[in-house]
This record gives sequence, structure tokens and C-alpha cells, in this order.
Amino acid sequence: MDREFELQLVSRLRDGDPDAFDAVHAAFNGRLYNFLARLSGRREVAEDLLEEAWLRLVVHARRLRPDTRLGPWLFTVARHLHVSYCRSRLLEDTHASDLVGLWPSGSAARSPLQVVEADEAEERLAAALASLPLVYREALLLVGVEGLKPAVAAGICGVTPEAMRQRLSRARVLLARRLTAAETAGLTVFSEVLT
Repeated sequence: MDREFELQLVSRLRDGDPDAFDAVHAAFNGRLYNFLARLSGRREVAEDLLEEAWLRLVVHARRLRPDTRLGPWLFTVARHLHVSYCRSRLLEDTHASDLVGLWPSGSAARSPLQVVEADEAEERLAAALASLPLVYREALLLVGVEGLKPAVAAGICGVTPEAMRQRLSRARVLLARRLTAAETAGLTVFSEVLT
């Protein structure tokens, strides 16, 4: 997004212009949804968090700073919403043992992303990415998938640029190891079938 146009949108958002909100929504909705879906691994969670992120923009639009960068602001909100969601799920899961049998708890067997992705290589990549610890997964999603600069991603995650560079480096190594392990496991199964 052109910076001059972005600054105009921010100004219009601060003035309560609904057309500005529509323009921002059109520019970022798909990207935010993909980020949240890959982060959470569940479509319904991503949809709920996305809706909440847009509500936050509506509520806080008049208080945006005139020089606000909309992408980093929206991704920061989305990330914080996901962190809050994970904390609430952790609390629910820790107390679920007291409520056994009242409703199902736990995580789904497969994420919608794994079902949707038909290509085998993409499935392995998605599975390997999903298996990474959250701090590494979000770093790769923000920089590798969303194309944000590491310094911007660092601001979104609330860490220093150096810490983000370290997270990215470790995330890439872990991802490569997981992909290699998945390929090796696949070859083992394949060789057992042939013998």
C-alpha cells in the first residue's frame, strides 16, 4: 500500500469515514485471515478472531496516531487476540478435567488448512509449520508469508529486531528439520510397503 494513500486512510478513519474502513478491510482482510488461520490451525477460530480484530479497528479508529502503519497495527491486534485466545483455551483445558463428560474438549484432529491443501508438498509444509512453537510460527508467518520486514514483525511481537532475527533463524532451522523428518518418515513407510 502506498504510504501517502495509507496516511490518507488513517486520517479518514480518524474522522469516522466508513469508506476508509471498507478500503482498509479490502486491503487487509484476506491477509489477516490467512495469518490467523495458519496461526490457530482452525478456520472457525480464525474467523472469530478476525471479526474481533475488525471490531477493534472500529472502536479505536478515532484514537489512531496520524502516522499509524495500518498493516503492523492490524497484525499486532490479530496476534494479541490469538495470544488471548490461547490463554483462555489453556485455562479451559486445565479446568476441563473437573467437567469431564459435560462437553467435548481438546483440539481437532486435522486443521482445515491441511484438508484444503491438496498438494502433498504443501501439506508437509503446513504440518511442519503448525508443529513449530508459536513464537517461531508467528515469526515465519509475519516475515515469510506476509512479507513484513523483520523489524516490523519485531514490533508486532513486542521484541527487539535482534530477537526477531534469532527467532527467524531458529524457526527456519526447526522447519527444515521437521520437513526432513517428515520426508524420512514417508520414505520409511514407502520402503516398508515395497518390501
